[in-house]
Amino acid sequence: MARLSPGVRNMLLATILFSLMNVGVKLVPNIPAVEIIFFRSVISLVISASILKFNKVNVWGNNHFLLISRGVVGATALILFFITLQKIPLASAATIQYTSPIFTAILGVYIVREKVKPVQWLFFLIAFTGVLIVEGFDARVSGFYLFLGLTSGLFSGLAYNIIRKLHRSEHPLVIVFYFPLVALPISGAYSLFNWVQPQGAFEWIVLIAIGILTQFAQYFLTKSYQSEELSKVAILKYIGLIFALLYGFVIFDEHFNLLTYLGMTIVLVGVIGNVWYKEHLQSKTTR
Repeated sequence: MARLSPGVRNMLLATILFSLMNVGVKLVPNIPAVEIIFFRSVISLVISASILKFNKVNVWGNNHFLLISRGVVGATALILFFITLQKIPLASAATIQYTSPIFTAILGVYIVREKVKPVQWLFFLIAFTGVLIVEGFDARVSGFYLFLGLTSGLFSGLAYNIIRKLHRSEHPLVIVFYFPLVALPISGAYSLFNWVQPQGAFEWIVLIAIGILTQFAQYFLTKSYQSEELSKVAILKYIGLIFALLYGFVIFDEHFNLLTYLGMTIVLVGVIGNVWYKEHLQSKTTR
């Protein structure tokens, strides 16, 4: 039996941990999404700062404007995603969030001057058609939460483009550090006036677990990208939808009709098709 490469193994671990984080968010529906970000930011800030200090890296970086901007748009994307996680089925929220690579590519035309080939627009159309099918045939996904989910994908795409602009001037750990650094005062200010006290040990454990799971997931994701070709591991992220369907069914008793499953499949076809095509083009230019 063939052994999994380190990159594939790390991406699978990251995908599992991110999917468990999503379950954690859904397990505390009474805690506002912004407050969950606050708990996550506290934990992430401590861990990130400790890693940076250990590696003797200047935590403040160079391009402060872009670093802060990345933190703001990243926090906005995550807050909106957590809201959809709490309000609509787990797999539906994950499916809508998978539109973020599409927004990344579209915004990349203007931000980092990347070209979008005609066939990529076809993949974008396929993915959005799938999203509309999910919304249209699942009454639990209202137009409002579809809008929030797509807006989350849009801000995620913007954050990824800012990261691209920063990759030559900033250490990756500094980029990771700025997310909780910016998100903490934003989420803290909101939570100060809208605090919902976690009830019992269970909710406290879940909130702490969300922060720890996210940090380890980010670590394994970074390790995967560092040790393997992007084209080999990027698509593995979309296995997360399988976990979302499984956890939703077993833990939250979520069921879907066949047309909704069809819509989810169409979204994945469009997104994965675009990822594959981009990597195919890159492999041709490097030969």
